[in-house]
Amino acid sequence: MSKLTEKPFLAERCYEYEMTSAQGGHYRILIGTPQAGEEPPANGYPVIYALDGDAMFQTLAEAVRLQTRKPKGYDPILVIGIAYPSKEPFDVERRCLDFTMSAEGSKLPARPDGRPWPEHGGADHFLDFIELELKPAIAEQWPIDFERQLIVGHSLGGLLVLHALFTRPQLFTHYAAGSPSVWWAEDKIFKEQEQFARTWQRDSHIRLQLTVGADELPHMVQGSERMAQAMRPLAEKGITTSMIRFEEEDHVSVLPAMLSRLPRFIGS
Repeated sequence: MSKLTEKPFLAERCYEYEMTSAQGGHYRILIGTPQAGEEPPANGYPVIYALDGDAMFQTLAEAVRLQTRKPKGYDPILVIGIAYPSKEPFDVERRCLDFTMSAEGSKLPARPDGRPWPEHGGADHFLDFIELELKPAIAEQWPIDFERQLIVGHSLGGLLVLHALFTRPQLFTHYAAGSPSVWWAEDKIFKEQEQFARTWQRDSHIRLQLTVGADELPHMVQGSERMAQAMRPLAEKGITTSMIRFEEEDHVSVLPAMLSRLPRFIGS
């Protein structure tokens, strides 16, 4: 009778690195590379940077692997997951610090467990890390297509994606905000959007993709739709906004559906 023989399962072409930011933050950088022997596109690899790497990297890397298979499929894509030493899918304390703008305590809703909010307001330091440390490190190792650079985040990560778009629009060409927590600090992100809309000059073509699960809490669905509505008039200034509402998906189950759209999105 045949017996099971245990072996560790290792995803092919996926690697883990460690980085420490100038601010002293420790990160695990998960990288999914194209198949061996596959030539990079003429302009270099498109790159997808995924926040909450322990929650999103494996699903995203597999979606990319399947959708870039030849003879059909999109160009090979480099997948970068930004993760934390805890290896938790969602490291509550670290993501609260890295993904949020400053906010007075009185402007934050009570947490469900009644505990105080973790330290927050480090979004700009985190974006400094991505812009000045992580992205240059990736560009040193692989040929990169700087016209196809995507950042994706979910919930508070989606808030960070929008903050990056409104404060550093040159950092990426594609922004994917999944179920963004636009409620943070009494809708502070909408003030950033209004300022961005007033000052944005058509320096480049930028694409924004908003997604939400139809079965999420009503304020999450309404917030995403409100942001999409606010952004659509900027199409005449070179910013294309799409809004996808996934039926029968909630705040967590929506993740695979959202991630599966990204190879198509960055290929657009």
